[in-house]
Amino acid sequence: MSRDERDIDFEAVTNEAIDFLNKEDMDGFRAIFLELHNYEQSEIYQTLSDQEKNTLYKFLSPEETADFFDHLELEPDEYEDLFDNIDARYAAHIIGAMQYDNAVDILNEISREKMTTFLSLMNKDDASEIRSLMNYEEDTAGGIMTTEIISLNILMTVREAMRHIKEMAPDSEMIYYLFVTDPENHLVGIISLRELIVADDDDYIGDAMTERVVSVRVSDDQEEVAQIVRDYDFLAVPVVDYQDHLVGIVTADDIMDVIHEEAGEDYSRLAGMSDNESTSDSALETAKKRLPWLIGLTFMGMITAWMLSFFEDTLAKVVLLSAFIPVISGMAGNTGTQSLAVAIRGISTGEIKESSKLKLAGRELGSGFLTGVVCGIVIFLIIIVMYQEPTLGIIVSGSLIASMSVATIIGTIVPLMMNKVGIDPAIASGPFITTANDIISLLIYFALANVFMASLL
Repeated sequence: MSRDERDIDFEAVTNEAIDFLNKEDMDGFRAIFLELHNYEQSEIYQTLSDQEKNTLYKFLSPEETADFFDHLELEPDEYEDLFDNIDARYAAHIIGAMQYDNAVDILNEISREKMTTFLSLMNKDDASEIRSLMNYEEDTAGGIMTTEIISLNILMTVREAMRHIKEMAPDSEMIYYLFVTDPENHLVGIISLRELIVADDDDYIGDAMTERVVSVRVSDDQEEVAQIVRDYDFLAVPVVDYQDHLVGIVTADDIMDVIHEEAGEDYSRLAGMSDNESTSDSALETAKKRLPWLIGLTFMGMITAWMLSFFEDTLAKVVLLSAFIPVISGMAGNTGTQSLAVAIRGISTGEIKESSKLKLAGRELGSGFLTGVVCGIVIFLIIIVMYQEPTLGIIVSGSLIASMSVATIIGTIVPLMMNKVGIDPAIASGPFITTANDIISLLIYFALANVFMASLL
């Protein structure tokens, strides 16, 4: 079935499910809705009116609703409104039945009053697990891990382990990897479900397991965790505390969310925007979030304006110089932004190591110089043909070469230095790099113009 055919089929199923809701036909609705994937259920749910959602809550248990709430993709501020229309006890049972890491994400987005209410109404064991996860910082391994895991004791036999897995599997998020602990719950090994199945029933887990385990600390940044999962092609990575006790796992689906989130933040910062900006924001809210960045850029732009006034005499003597200001500043800004994007991508993917930073800077400088030379030759020929001013051509082409070379260095060095001191390099956003390069390129341009002023007059 093609994608278009699937879309048409899903649209038909959605309409039929909503029709059963409106007719208050519980059996018909459940027969269709519960056959769908949880993601598809969440997609249908988000199309429903408040009245239709209220009917859905009557037709589904909190556990059935929790299954697709794990897949909901709402803006942070939408969760507050969502729970305004759900009975508090029903909502508490939904959150308690969700995967704990997803439940924590939702609770962090709603008011403290609602959060406290839901925690007090849900099962005590669920509330305890959720509270323990809420103690970790949001963007760390502890903040994105799940504690719904199966661990095996090193002293178990394979037969005992299989019995334990069958008992615990319904409440576990993933059973493809089984992590092995000693009697004090220290992480000591790993064994796959496949290895467990083919092992002799009387073998001890300690003899069948692999002792080499790659793990992360609860305090590790989520980007570092994502990089480890990507590098090793893990389905999950164990999370340990400072004493190497196993406290949870981070699964591949959590990492996909992290990558999506981090990419969105980096894109926003590169564009000089707030990373919490939403398409559902009003014009006023959007303006408030963008203003700090734009005001900062305005002050930087005033430096450019001051420079133009400072070289007013130079421009007055040779008015034609002003015609090439946009060309030089624009090309410097473009090359600087390209280098910035390369540097940030390399930092975020881990491609840039300490030993390769100098090589990257040299490569970008070489690239900026070569592209500057080519563009400089082109602009020199254009000026000769159009204005018959070889001196002006030398000034403009020389400025272009120098500005593009410097811009690539700035676009590379600034994010590397920010990363070195622990600041997110994406904050060195495109607009700031562009404005900085504007200032430097104009300095180069007018400095060369002053040197050759006698030849221009």
